[in-house]
Amino acid sequence: MDGHNAPALRDPPWLRRMLVTVVVAFLLLFLGLPLAVVFSQAFSGGWETFVAALREPDARAAIRLTLLVAAVAVPLNVVFGLAAGWALTRFRFRGKSLLVTLIDLPFSVSPVVAGLVMVLLFGSQGWFAPVLGVLDWQVIFAVPGIVLATLFVTFPFVARELIAYMQEQSTDPEQAAYTLGAGGWRTFRYVTLPTIRWSLLYGILLCNARAMGEFGAVSVVSGHIRGMTNTMPLHVEILYNEYQFTAAFAVASLLALLGLITLFAKAVVEQLSRHHGRGI
Repeated sequence: MDGHNAPALRDPPWLRRMLVTVVVAFLLLFLGLPLAVVFSQAFSGGWETFVAALREPDARAAIRLTLLVAAVAVPLNVVFGLAAGWALTRFRFRGKSLLVTLIDLPFSVSPVVAGLVMVLLFGSQGWFAPVLGVLDWQVIFAVPGIVLATLFVTFPFVARELIAYMQEQSTDPEQAAYTLGAGGWRTFRYVTLPTIRWSLLYGILLCNARAMGEFGAVSVVSGHIRGMTNTMPLHVEILYNEYQFTAAFAVASLLALLGLITLFAKAVVEQLSRHHGRGI
C-alpha cells in the first residue's frame, strides 16, 4: 500500500463525508447557483428575446471584438510561451530568476493598474504620444490598446504551464537528436513539441478563457465606445447599468457558455494527457 495514501484511508468516515459535503456545498453556492441564475435570467423573456439580445448590432460588435482580441492575443502568447519555456529550461544565463519573476508580474498586479500603465505609455499625453502622432496610430480607446491590455494580463498562462512541465523533463532525447545531427528547429519540432503538446494546449485553453473574460485592464483602455471598443464583458456592464437586465444576462450567458466549453476542453486535455502518460 502506498505510504502517501495510507493516512487518508485511516481518516474517520464522518470526517471524509463532512469535507466532501463542505466542498460540494461551496461549489454549488459560489459556482452552480450563479450559473443557474445567469441562464435563468437570460431566458426569462423567452427564446426570441434571448436571440434578439445577441443579434443586436452592439452585441454582435462586442462578440466580434472579443473573438478578434482572443484570436490575436492567444497566438502571440503561444509564441512567447514557447520561447520563454525553451529559454528558461534549456539555457543558463544571468537574470534568469528575474525573468521568471517578471513573467509572474500580471498575477500580482491589478488589471486596472495595467490599464492605467497603458494609458500612461500610449495615451494622448503618454510617453509615446509624439511617435504615435507622427505615425497617425491610435492605441488607447482603440483595438490595439485592448489587444495590448489583454496580452499583458494573459501572457503568463502559456509560459507558466510550459516552464513548469519542461523543468521536470529530461533533456536526454534532445541531446540525442543533436548528437545525430538534427538542428535546433528539427529537434524542437520532432522531439520537444510532441512532448509538451498537452501542456501547451492546456495553457492555450486557460489563456483563451482569460482573454475573452478580461474586464479590468480592457475597461481602462477601451473608452467604452459602443459598437467599436466594447468587448463582451464591457457590453454586459453597460446593459446592466442601463437596466436592460435580460439582454445583459443573455450576453453574460454566452460568456458563461464559452467558459463551460473551456472547462470541458480542459477536462478532455487532462484525460488525454493521462492516457498518453504525460501529466500536466
